[in-house]
Amino acid sequence: MRFFRWVLVVLAFASLGCNARVDAFHGAQALTAERRAPVEDGVRRFAGLVAHDVSQDGPIAWGKYFSDRPEFFMVVNGKIAFPSGQAAVLALPEVARAFKHIDLRWGNDLRVDVLTPELAVMGASYDEVLDYADGHREAVSGYFTGVVELRNGQWQFRDAHWSSPAAAGKAP
Repeated sequence: MRFFRWVLVVLAFASLGCNARVDAFHGAQALTAERRAPVEDGVRRFAGLVAHDVSQDGPIAWGKYFSDRPEFFMVVNGKIAFPSGQAAVLALPEVARAFKHIDLRWGNDLRVDVLTPELAVMGASYDEVLDYADGHREAVSGYFTGVVELRNGQWQFRDAHWSSPAAAGKAP
């Protein structure tokens, strides 16, 4: 009988420890409005810089804004485009050669979900006009989501996902 009491005591303490971790995690997410506002403002400014620089300098500008760390990945329409930050760094010069110009515009529906003082999710509709090096032009619209992280005083994408609506008549 004494054995079962000890088991119950150990389980009770283990349970309390788990609850403390859960509470600490939820507490980290429960930021006050005063702490959320500067993060949201920073991410909105960051999004504006990204659109400006990509429109001005082309796809090579993404290199300033994609994390070069292994955690980074980018998905486009359900397919992985870059499996890591290093893959993105290596691919961007080739991607840049494919375009003469890009005009990127975020929609007025930009959303920022602040997770912590250093981490947020952004989402926005986008419109892009792509002028390819071979002379053809394409207009693309869709929705973008990305996890942004504040590192060394600068925001950058930790992950990115671009999606465009499926062509009419095609199943997703």
